[in-house]
Amino acid sequence: MLATVLLFALGFVLLIKGGDWFVDGATGIAQSFHLPELLIGATVVSIGTTLPEVMVSSQAALLHNSGISYGNAIGSIICNTSLIAALTVAIKPSPVQRETLKFPTTAFFIAAAFYAINAYLLGSFSRITGLILLTMFVIYMVMTVRQMKIDPAAAAPAEAETEKEEAPLWKDLLLLVVGAVLIAFGANLLVDNGTKIAAALGVPDSVIGLTMVALGTSLPELVTAITSLAKGHGALSLGNVIGANIFNLVLVSGLAITISPFAVPAEKLLMGMNASLLVDIPVMFLVMAILTLPTLARGELKRWQGILLLCIYAAFTIFQFVS
Repeated sequence: MLATVLLFALGFVLLIKGGDWFVDGATGIAQSFHLPELLIGATVVSIGTTLPEVMVSSQAALLHNSGISYGNAIGSIICNTSLIAALTVAIKPSPVQRETLKFPTTAFFIAAAFYAINAYLLGSFSRITGLILLTMFVIYMVMTVRQMKIDPAAAAPAEAETEKEEAPLWKDLLLLVVGAVLIAFGANLLVDNGTKIAAALGVPDSVIGLTMVALGTSLPELVTAITSLAKGHGALSLGNVIGANIFNLVLVSGLAITISPFAVPAEKLLMGMNASLLVDIPVMFLVMAILTLPTLARGELKRWQGILLLCIYAAFTIFQFVS
C-alpha cells in the first residue's frame, strides 16, 4: 500500500512539473514565431494548465474507468472554484472588470446546462455528446481570441505574466516534448494507483476522482492563483479559474466521453438516489454561482464569497468520504 501511495504522489509531481515545462516550451515556441502574446495566453497557456486533467481523464477513459473520468472533471471545477479561487478571494478581495467576466461566465453556464441535461434526462454521455462538447471548446477558443483582439487591454495583465527571457528554439522544443511525456506518465501513475487506493479504502473511484485526483490535477491553477496574488493581480486568478472550469467541461469531459462514452456513475448513493445527481452537479452550479453572480452585479469580489466557498469545499470533501 505504501508503494501505491508513493507512486500516486509521484504522479502528482510529474503532472505539475510536466505541465510547467509544457507551458514554458509552448509559449517559447509561439514567441519565437512572433505570435501575439494575447493569443498565446488565451490558447497555449490556458490549455497547458488544463493538460493534467485532459491526460488523466483520457487515460481513465481508455481504461474504461468512468468514475475517474467523470469525477476528475466535476471535482476539478469544484476544487478550482471553492478552494483555489476562494483562497485568493478570502485573502485579498479585489475589483474585477465586469465586461471581461460576462462572456466566460455565460459560456460556462451554457456548457454546464448542456452537461446537466445529458446527466439528468439521459443518465449517460454518448459519443455525440462528447463531440458537441469538443465543438463548444473550439467555438469558445475562437470567440475568446476574437474578443481579445477587439479589446486587447483586457489581456494586458496576462501579457505581463507571460514575459520571459527568450531561449533557443531547441530548448523550447525539448521542454515541450519532455513536458508532454511527464504529463502522460504522471497521468498513468495517478489513474492506476488512484484506482488501487480507492479499492483499498473501500470508496468508489468517482470519490477519488472528485477529491484526490481533482485536487492534484488542479495544482497548476493553484500555483497560477498564488503567483497572481503575490504579484498584485488577484482578479487575474478569477479569469484563470473560470477559463479552466470551462475547459474541464468542454475539453476534458468532451475528450473523455468521445474516447469512451459512459453512464453517470452511480457508485455512491444518498437516500437511495444517485449522489452525483443530488450533490456533485448541484454543488458545481452552486459554487460557480456564488463566485460569479454577485461579482457581476457589483464589479468586485468580497471576502464573504471566499469564506463561504471554502466552507462548502470542506463540507463537500467530508461528505464524499463519510457518507
